[in-house]
Amino acid sequence: MSTEVAAVFWAVVGARFLLPLLIFRFPLPAIIGCLILDGVDQTIFQSLGYDPPGYQGYDKAMDVYYLALAYLATMRNWTSEPAFQTSRFLYFYRLAGVVAFELTQWRPLLLIFPNTFEYFFIAYEGIRSRWDPAKLRATFWLAAAAFIWIVIKLPQEYWIHIAKLDFTETLTEVPWFGPAIIIALLALAAVCWFFVRPRLWPADRRWRLAADQLPEPIDTAAERDAWRARHAHIFSLVTVEKIFLVGLISVVFAQVLPDLKTTNTQLFFALAFFVVVNTAFSLWAARNHHGVQSAILAFLVRLAFNIGLVLVAGSLLGEGDLNRVDTAFFVLLLTLITSLHDRYRPVYEVRSAMQERAAH
Repeated sequence: MSTEVAAVFWAVVGARFLLPLLIFRFPLPAIIGCLILDGVDQTIFQSLGYDPPGYQGYDKAMDVYYLALAYLATMRNWTSEPAFQTSRFLYFYRLAGVVAFELTQWRPLLLIFPNTFEYFFIAYEGIRSRWDPAKLRATFWLAAAAFIWIVIKLPQEYWIHIAKLDFTETLTEVPWFGPAIIIALLALAAVCWFFVRPRLWPADRRWRLAADQLPEPIDTAAERDAWRARHAHIFSLVTVEKIFLVGLISVVFAQVLPDLKTTNTQLFFALAFFVVVNTAFSLWAARNHHGVQSAILAFLVRLAFNIGLVLVAGSLLGEGDLNRVDTAFFVLLLTLITSLHDRYRPVYEVRSAMQERAAH
């Protein structure tokens, strides 16, 4: 791989890691950007004459990573409880399917566990840009998820993972395919403009692509500390969720990292231990009023703590290779997910409690 190709490769990989961080503040534009980058990265590599080995595993790992950040963004931003609960199921359902696929390489699993979460997230944020999602009933969100699952994702997953068809190659090899796609898109646009648009309910606000402000009772570090001090526990279902979130994503990444000297089970339980310790650290910081308002600074503090844990573990266990690149990667991944989860889970809980009180 030449220097120029390597520069482009790492620029694309870096963008796939950094762009999802914008989902928290600009949910719709950022996730559409992630979706586009996901669709064109292999084409970019191949146009330079480079076909990355193990691309499918890398692609699935990057997918579950940016969708994990999108799921955490729902804790920060979403005001509809039924939509949030639906999205939680869709994300973890897909994550379980990707892990099963990576461990077995049985392609039908990607059809059985389709990536419905991503388009559901886009649908929610598209609605939120003009309307208040909290006004919509649970049946609406369930119907939207079912429509996306059956009408959009099942055909797409079959096309990609079962039929193994490539969109660009099909355009080149089948003369009528391109014009058919254009006609279908024009027909869909006409239906939306002439039949759907006039029947939409009146908009609640002007276009809003930026995320809404946090609820006033929980928009500072001190308020998050106070909430966690009262309600959080080290051993809880919230901690279990973090364990599976970090552990399953890490198992997916473990399939594409070279020379990883651990089994998937060892990796999962090692990270589970670190998640529990991180939860204890976060709760100690909250009870002693050491919370940090800046998300970046909070991440750096957590990162320093986890690096210290790794160094202590290496000293106690006599492991000389804990400074390896794969160890550094998993420490960064663990730190990012746990710090964001601890930061925004209280936001979701407070918003949910406020809405429940308002309903009564």
